[in-house]
Amino acid sequence: MNCPHAAATQADGEAGTVVIDPLVQDLDGETARLRDAGVLARIDLLGVPARTVTRHAEARQLLVDPRLVKDINAWDLWQSGAVTHAWPLIGMIDAGRSMFTVDGAEHRRLRTKTAQALTPRRLEAIRPEIEKFTDELLDALEAARDEDGVVDLKAVFAQPLPMRVVGMLMGVDESQHAMLTRQYKAFFSMLTPQDERLALLEELDVFYTGLVREKTARPTDDLTSALILAEEGGEPLTEEEVVGNLKAMVAAGHETTIGLVLNAVRALLSHPGQLRKVLAGEAGWDAVIEETLRWDTPTTHLLMRFATEDVAVGDDVIRKGEGVVVSYRAIGRDIEQHGPDADAFDITRPTRNRHMTFGHGPHICPGAALSRVEAGIALPALFGRFPGIRLAVPDEEITKLPVMTQNDMAAFPVLLD
Repeated sequence: MNCPHAAATQADGEAGTVVIDPLVQDLDGETARLRDAGVLARIDLLGVPARTVTRHAEARQLLVDPRLVKDINAWDLWQSGAVTHAWPLIGMIDAGRSMFTVDGAEHRRLRTKTAQALTPRRLEAIRPEIEKFTDELLDALEAARDEDGVVDLKAVFAQPLPMRVVGMLMGVDESQHAMLTRQYKAFFSMLTPQDERLALLEELDVFYTGLVREKTARPTDDLTSALILAEEGGEPLTEEEVVGNLKAMVAAGHETTIGLVLNAVRALLSHPGQLRKVLAGEAGWDAVIEETLRWDTPTTHLLMRFATEDVAVGDDVIRKGEGVVVSYRAIGRDIEQHGPDADAFDITRPTRNRHMTFGHGPHICPGAALSRVEAGIALPALFGRFPGIRLAVPDEEITKLPVMTQNDMAAFPVLLD
C-alpha cells in the first residue's frame, strides 16, 4: 500500500498535466504523480483543467488566503459556459448556499451554530450513544457472518455507525438512513449518469426541505432545530441555508468516518507489528487515528476554490479565475513535512509531523472532532471484541469505489476470528 514513485507510469494528458482517474484504479500511483508534478500541479478533472496544491506548507498558506474563495461565480470556466451542469462534479461545487460555499462574515454566520452543536462538551454528552451504537453493530457483525465466516466490515459496521451518529445529531429518523446512504453513494459515484445525479440532488433537496419544515413546526433537541432557531447577528438562517448545511453535513459527517475507520483497520492488518503495539498498550488509538488520517486520507481531493486575483505560489502563479483543488492525500505524503519515510505507515511518528487532513483556516472541517471521537470508540471496540480479525481476501483484491474525491472501498470482507 506504500506509494512508490516508480508507479508514476500512467499516461497523462497534456504534458505536465496529471489526469485524475475517475475509476480510482491506482490511488498510490496518482498520489506519486501529483507529488512529482510539483507544488502546484496542473490536473485534468473529467476534461476540466484546474490547479492543485500538493505540499503541506503551501496548502496551509493558500487555505487562509482571502483571494481564494468558494464562490463559483469567480471561476472563469463557469462564467464562460465552458463548465455547465453537464459536468459530473458540478454538484460538489454549485451545491446551494451553505457554510461550505460562502466566505467571510457570511461563512461565520452560517457556521456558528453548527460549531456550537459539536463542542467537546456536546461530544462527550453523546459518547454513551455512540458506544451503544457501536456495541449493537458489533453484535450485528458477528451475526452477519456467512457460512464461511466472512462478513463485510464496511456494510455492517463502518458505514452504518457514522450514519446513525450524524442522523441522531441532525434529527433524521433511522428509517431514512438506508435511503440516504444509497443516495449519497450514487451521488459520489462516477458511474452514475449525470441526469440521474442531478435528479438525486433534487430528491435530497426535497427530503431536507421537508425535514426543515417539520422541525420548524415542531422543534426538537437536534442540530436541525438549532440551525432553524439560530439568530446569529440578528439574522436567522434561511430555509435554503439550513437545507444546504444539512445536506453537506450529513454527506461529510458519515463519508469521512467510513474512510477513517476502514483505512485504519486496513493499515493495522497490513502492519501486524504495529497492531501488536496497540493491542499491548505500547501505542495509543489516537496515534493510529492521526497516522491513518495522514497516510491514507479519507478525502483525496477537495473541490474547489477560485482565485479572485493572481496568487503567487513560489515560482508559479494561480491566475485570476482559475480553480484550485486541495489534494490532501498528496499533502499527507509530503516528504518536506513528514520526512523521507512519508510513504510509510508509522504510529510512532513524532507528533511534530502533524497532518492537515481536516483542512486549515476558516473552512476547517466542523465535524473533525466528531469523526475522531467515533473512530476512537469504534476501533478499540472492534479489536477488543475481535482481536483475531483478519482480511478474508488478499489486500490487493480490496477495490476502491469510483469516487474522485473520497477514499472509499467497495467492500471490506473480513474473518472475525
